Order: sequence, then structure tokens, then C-alpha cells
Amino acid sequence: MPTSERKKKVRQKENVFVRRIVAILILVFVVVLLIGGISFWNFWQSGQKPLDTANSTTELVEIPLGSSNKQIGAVLEENKIIKSAVVFNYYMKLHNQSGFQAGFYDLAPNMTLDQIASTLKAGDTVQQTLLIPEGYTIDQIGTAIEENTPYTKQDFMEVINDEAFFQAQLKKFPELLQSAADATDTRYHLEGYLFPATYTLTPGGEIDGLVAQMVQKSADVLSNYYDEIATRGITVQQMLTLASLTEKEGSKDEDRRNIAQVFYNRLAIDMPLQSDISVLYALDEHKELLTIEDTQVDSPYNLYANRGYGPGPFNSPSEASIQAVLYPQANDYYYFVADITTGIVYYARTLDEHNQLVAQYVNN
Repeated sequence: MPTSERKKKVRQKENVFVRRIVAILILVFVVVLLIGGISFWNFWQSGQKPLDTANSTTELVEIPLGSSNKQIGAVLEENKIIKSAVVFNYYMKLHNQSGFQAGFYDLAPNMTLDQIASTLKAGDTVQQTLLIPEGYTIDQIGTAIEENTPYTKQDFMEVINDEAFFQAQLKKFPELLQSAADATDTRYHLEGYLFPATYTLTPGGEIDGLVAQMVQKSADVLSNYYDEIATRGITVQQMLTLASLTEKEGSKDEDRRNIAQVFYNRLAIDMPLQSDISVLYALDEHKELLTIEDTQVDSPYNLYANRGYGPGPFNSPSEASIQAVLYPQANDYYYFVADITTGIVYYARTLDEHNQLVAQYVNN
């Protein structure tokens, strides 16, 4: 066979092979495209359906001010309200849905995208509030914030430990915070200065704004008492320290006023305040009864081992406890003990009398 003819046959075979390869590639491409199209269609159709038609339990969701559809979708997916942020974003564009309002919303996984859109457009927001109970420590406030707001406890603690934030508050409220700034060995500068109250959260607001609200509330309340604090010859830090102890040691206003006077009586003779509350704070734990070893814990907050007021407050006292410290009930007691069953507080002038009360109402 001539060489030219052999070459022709080889080229023909190569062309057939190439055509087969091209055909196979085209077929693979079509199959992949078809599979991708079907997958995308299923993804698109599924993403438009409620996440869980059987779950009507609402979740509090924050839509920050100025959020785009894409950002709102991400928030909803993160909070497990919808299946896909991508589908939400493009669904809203295709249906010309816009004008969503910032705020806090109660949304459920069984809601359709149209229902969610209608809710966000109507601005059917719920008022998000945070209750800080009387006598809460900063640690407890942080837990309450994490459990009841969009913020984490870590967010809160970062603000509490931010020296620049404290200095800004000090500049704004010098009469309130100067003695706190002057104090040494404090665990937190702002312990005692986050007033117990109900606070309203601002959509899209930052955690430092919430903490600033609490300091502002303390400044507002204590502005009524600065003259009396000065008349007593004590600082705001010292007053709040006694108020924070009184808050936990007594549950009734009458007892708080008597207990506050007991503390003053002890301070007058340089006698340790010996409050269990101080030891619990030093230990950073909750216990029903303290041991002798507990009262020896090495901490400036331990007012069994240290005389005077210590570094500062142990919690955020109520206004009633503040008033008890500033307007105590005159007495000549140096000891008190509460019946752990009834809550009745018994007072004594001597250690022997006190020990008898402890044996009768605590040890038994």
C-alpha cells in the first residue's frame, strides 16, 4: 500500500477517535449541566419552603439597621429561621421585595419567605428588654446578657475590662466614678455601678452602648444622694460597698437599715466587717455555709481577714440598700445572724450573745 494511502487511513482513524472524544465530552458536559440544573432547581425549590413546617416556636431575631437583603438572609439562616440565605436574597430580588425595617422580630422556622418578608416590611417588631436584678454581680450580669440579648458574655466582659471605656465614663461622670478610679485591687472598676433596672435594647446597637446605659442609670439615681454621701464622710465607692453587702445580708428594709448600722459600728472601732458575702465574692462561688478555711482565703475582698471597706462593691445594690446605708437605723449592735429557715435577723451586742443566736438559729 502506498505511503500516502496509509497516511490517509491513519488520519481517518484519528479523526474518528477525536470525534468520539468530543462527543463523549459533550455528552459529559450535558449530563453535568443537566445534573447541576436539576440540583440547582431542587435547591431553589427547597430553599423557598419553610425550614420546618412543624416548628412554630419563635426565635428573637435582630435585624440591624441598614441591613441588605443578603445580610438579612445571613442573619435568618444563622438563627435557623430559613434554609438558605442565597435563596432568600435572590427570591426577594425576583419578587421586588424591599423596605425591610430594622428591629427585633419573633420569627419561626415554619414561616414562608413571603410571611417573613411581610413581617419585616410591616415592622412588626418586639421591644427587646433586659432585666438586671438587684444584687447581681458583673459575672451574673454577663450571663443574663448572653441568655437574653444578641450579645455574648465575652462581648460584655471585653467592655467591662476596657480601660478606655472606663476612662470615657469617668470623664462623663467624675462624681460617680472618681473613687472607683482611685481604688486599688478591684476585680472590676464598674462592679456596683451597673444599676439594677430594665433596659431597652436598640436594634443594631453595640454592647458598649448598653453598658453605658447602666452607668448612666447609676449616675441618675446617685445624683440624688451625693450630698448625703459627702456629709457621712465616705466615698461613693465605700457607700456602694456597704450597700452591696446590705443588699445580700438583709431582705427587708428594716433589717437593711439595722445591718448598715452594724457595719458602721464595726468600722468605728476598727473591727472587721466579717460579711460572708465578701468571702463568697473572694472565692468566686456560691456556698450555703462557709468553713473556717473559707474565711481565711487570701483576697483583698475577704472582709474577715481585712479591716475596712475592702477594694469596692460586691454587686449592684438596689436603691433601697443605698438608702439603708445613707439613712441607717441607730443601734448599738455589733453582730447579726439570720435564721436560714425563716429569714428573721437577730442582733447582738456581744460575741457571746451572737454565738448563742448562731447555735439556736443556724447550727440547729
